[in-house]
Amino acid sequence: MAFRDYIKQAINIDSIDPINDMRITIEQNPDKPVLFNNVVGSEGHRAAANVCVRENITNHLNLNPNKLLDTLEFAMNNRLEPTLVSDGPVTENFVKSADLSKLPIPHHYPQDRGRYMSASIIIAERNGQRNVSFHRQFVRDKNHVVARLVPRHLRTMVDEARGSGEEVNIAIVNGADPCLLLAAAMSFNENVDELTVASSLYNKFYGKSLEIVQLDNGVSVPADAEYAMSATITLEDDDEGPYVDITGTVDDIRKEPVIEVKSLYHRNNPIFHAILPGLAEHHALMGLPRAPTIKSSVSSVCECTDVFMTSGGSGWLSAVIQIIPKNIDDPHKAIMAAFKGHPSMKSVTAVDVDIDPSNPTRVEWALMTRWQPDKDTIILSNQKGSSLDPSRNQDGTTSKIGFDATIPVNLDKKPFTSVL
Repeated sequence: MAFRDYIKQAINIDSIDPINDMRITIEQNPDKPVLFNNVVGSEGHRAAANVCVRENITNHLNLNPNKLLDTLEFAMNNRLEPTLVSDGPVTENFVKSADLSKLPIPHHYPQDRGRYMSASIIIAERNGQRNVSFHRQFVRDKNHVVARLVPRHLRTMVDEARGSGEEVNIAIVNGADPCLLLAAAMSFNENVDELTVASSLYNKFYGKSLEIVQLDNGVSVPADAEYAMSATITLEDDDEGPYVDITGTVDDIRKEPVIEVKSLYHRNNPIFHAILPGLAEHHALMGLPRAPTIKSSVSSVCECTDVFMTSGGSGWLSAVIQIIPKNIDDPHKAIMAAFKGHPSMKSVTAVDVDIDPSNPTRVEWALMTRWQPDKDTIILSNQKGSSLDPSRNQDGTTSKIGFDATIPVNLDKKPFTSVL
């Protein structure tokens, strides 16, 4: 399978303007894939959105959502090298001098600085290390973007290169298979080649390793992607932002690295992937890759059966963990382990296996019938916060809260059990 295989059941839109109108259509169809067959000014290139919403991914892979978490965790721990091939669908067309103005790149919100590539991933290779990660990219002109590089592995790679006066060769990939997108959204404490995680997922779901091809700058990209751009992270910085981020709030203007896009590869009749910030697809790609890390951390202290990153927490700041407590203090241990598994979280709620963690009404019901605020609440002060939380302190810290909405193991479950 490939990116385009996930949009076979998409809602087809005949014509759309990428400036504002694309956003409105995505908002009107928030939970189903949408295919824009004719994007104004894009010279025949198509665009798609809502491809990586949780239900669409699990339906195509024929998996229950909690089984997807187990598979993601398996891929993290059982990585597989991709296979280098001479060519692939992404090399069907080659444009020597890229012109981003001809691609169906949307300007989503009026508050945004301009057109943004929100679903494109960056693959960087330097000194024998490879990094694959998401970074929003403001289209400054026809062959330059300004990318928001958060302080993780790619930022470290770029800072080290700049310390020696060097640029970094990269590829910008758009329209990648969701297996790769999920791998690219993962965060690791050590340097991990996310292509090996994606290759493990390919092998699990498609029965073969991920195939990659080399671009003209030597960087390897997935052979089945819709687009791949040969590019360089330059020594120049420029303004990036404002930008409506995952919480729906407007992120700040910062000086960020400028990327020069040199050449463009794409499939025949390519489909550009556009993620509308703040909606279900953004939440899924941010939250799904964090859930297995949380589940693994919680499982080290008690039995954890599912993790759901809530929409109210923008798929990042809040989670519901489903556990099977064996000891009286297991829920509190589980909550603390969940925070350790994803330090950006601000709220964790623990529930029993009879509560669907993805159903906010059932989770609130568990709180109202199984939670006593004075003894079943954990409050932590001066904790590491997330830059996505506008209420964080000036030094970046925040307070956090955990809710134990489980039935105490030493009590009879019958009075706490719903018959509805």
